[in-house]
Amino acid sequence: MNRIIIPLPLMTLNQYIKVERGNMFGGAKVKKQATETVMLALRKAMNQGVKFQWGKPLSFDWYWYDRRTDPDNIAFQHKFIFDGMQKAKFLENDNWDHIVELRDRFFIDKANPRVEVEEID
Repeated sequence: MNRIIIPLPLMTLNQYIKVERGNMFGGAKVKKQATETVMLALRKAMNQGVKFQWGKPLSFDWYWYDRRTDPDNIAFQHKFIFDGMQKAKFLENDNWDHIVELRDRFFIDKANPRVEVEEID
């Protein structure tokens, strides 16, 4: 199965906004760190033969450690995932030609927060 598993958390929207407001360069720093985390997970998946056919819907199964964070705040991390995919050369561009539909589902896994990304046929 073509599935990418990325460890979480990268950075929720509320955390990102707080960093942005607190330091002029803070947002760039945390974005770079999150993108690097995704890139490393993608390189591992690519070494295992994972490939996507771009232009298909993508499924994101978000496994979070508690219910205190709203789902839309968690799904903000799409940005870091697509940037990491581009940095790893897994995805050429995150434009409308490549990204056509996103499906998000949310689960709790206190021991192993992560997002599992796969293409949908």
